[in-house]
Formats: sequence, C-alpha cells, structure tokens
Amino acid sequence: MSTTVEELTVDYEEDGVLVVKELDKAILSKGAWATVMYRYKQWDKKLEDYGADKYIIRRYQKVSGEYRVKSKFNISSADQARKIIDALQQWVDEAE
Repeated sequence: MSTTVEELTVDYEEDGVLVVKELDKAILSKGAWATVMYRYKQWDKKLEDYGADKYIIRRYQKVSGEYRVKSKFNISSADQARKIIDALQQWVDEAE
C-alpha cells in the first residue's frame, strides 16, 4: 500500500505481465480521504495487446498511515467520459 497520494497507482502486474498500465493520473483531493482519477489501458490476452484507453475514479481513505481503496467508479467509454464532462461543465457554468 501507498503512504502518499503521489505513490498511488492502478498499475497491476500478474504473472510478469502488466495487466493494467497507468497512463496518467489527476489528484483531485488529498488528505485523510483522497480522490484520484486515472487514465489506463488493460491487457487483452486474446489480442496480445492493450485495449483502448479507460478511465476510473478512486476514493481512498488513509488508515494506519496507508491509503486503501474505499470506492471506485469506472468510466466505461470515451463517449461516457464526454457526457460526464458536458454535464459537469453545464452545472459549473450555471452555478457561476
């Protein structure tokens, strides 16, 4: 487990293969509760290659000095990501 938000990752290796490869991350909040959004690719065994970009938002809680995943939300496609962006942009614009 990680002790700082900067150390958190979605990289995951299994049998010597990097199954989940983190491409980028954005730290949305820090502290006892941290929120991080990741861009990543997942290994496709059938294609023997990485698939399309995927996105996930994870919420972590720091317990005994280490961050632990408490919740996560997978953004299933670029189309869904665009819809989330559009909705948030509209709401932020309306609130201003």
